Amino acid sequence: MFMTRQVSKRQSLFINTWAALPKAMKNGLPTRTENGFLRVAMTHDQLESRYSLEQCCCFTGHRVIPAEAVEDIELRLKAETENLINKGVVVFIAGGALGFDTMAAQTVLSLKSKYPFIKLVLALPCDNQSEKWSDCNKRVYDDILSDCDLAHYVNRNYKNDCMRLRNEYMVKHAKYCVCYLRKQGGGTAYTVGYAKRMDRTIISL
Repeated sequence: MFMTRQVSKRQSLFINTWAALPKAMKNGLPTRTENGFLRVAMTHDQLESRYSLEQCCCFTGHRVIPAEAVEDIELRLKAETENLINKGVVVFIAGGALGFDTMAAQTVLSLKSKYPFIKLVLALPCDNQSEKWSDCNKRVYDDILSDCDLAHYVNRNYKNDCMRLRNEYMVKHAKYCVCYLRKQGGGTAYTVGYAKRMDRTIISL
């Protein structure tokens, strides 16, 4: 039986055609790498079987953070993340978008040397999320993707509702929601509102 596994820079599973994907991957989609191969992501079913809701936290925030606020947000984000780790949180789920999502993912990765047991999960809306990004942002995204412990793709290709589905996926799989919310309306406000309706614990930076 074909089994998927965690992916990292040191240990990745590659296949070289979409057709070769097994039926077992219906809950997780692969991503293209620079060499044209596809890296297989662990399914969300495996995530659910290994960790309880109370062990998981998701992040949501704006893509644009004022330059004068970046340092303060970074410090508060790191402090809250460590606080959650000390409460028993192991899995941190980020959406992989620009801005706060990237900051959150990098924060978790930076804490792995101190807390090697924590996991970074990327919940991604589609395979080509970074297609129109700058080369610099693409490199940062690819680095995070190669270092994450698990990647889950809501859709292979972009669809009108894939961002919403990505956000709902994160909330459904986490007890805690750390947010950077400064305006009403948009994806971050929707995600925080959804988290409140789902009775999640909201931590606002």
